[in-house]
Amino acid sequence: MAWWGGARRGREDYPSPVMDNPVPSRAAGPGPRRRDRHGRGMRGPIAPPQVPLAMSRADAFADLVQDSVERLERRWPQLAEIDFLVLEVPRLDGPGVPWNDEAVPLGGTVPSREGRRARVVIYRRPVEIRTKGRDERAALVHEVVVEQVAELLGLTPETVDPRYGED
Repeated sequence: MAWWGGARRGREDYPSPVMDNPVPSRAAGPGPRRRDRHGRGMRGPIAPPQVPLAMSRADAFADLVQDSVERLERRWPQLAEIDFLVLEVPRLDGPGVPWNDEAVPLGGTVPSREGRRARVVIYRRPVEIRTKGRDERAALVHEVVVEQVAELLGLTPETVDPRYGED
């Protein structure tokens, strides 16, 4: 007697492991797992999720923005009422936004209106292009966040963060 799929069967039934067993469900993960290009084994993640190598550049950038916001929220609790967004690049094709020869913006603000919360937007790609390393990127992100918060609150950047402009 053979043991297939949790049920005993007699010898007269020639059970097929392909037809009698239910199809196993795929493991929940970021995407489908496939065999390597030689068909030998399953492809898996390069690094465990807790290692910085496994974090995408967009996730690392969002963490820098979050760190900067948390640093400012200690001094300015009203920042909890503002949404902070990270976008890849600024949209320059919107209504009323003409093309010009000025520099690409690193961030922007959207004031609150009609039940919508105020927003501070940081543009990832322009900031990344202007920096070389993580420390330099973190400093520029914080500088942009401070400038945008100051514009939204109608204050000077030095008022929002007394260490603004220090290297």
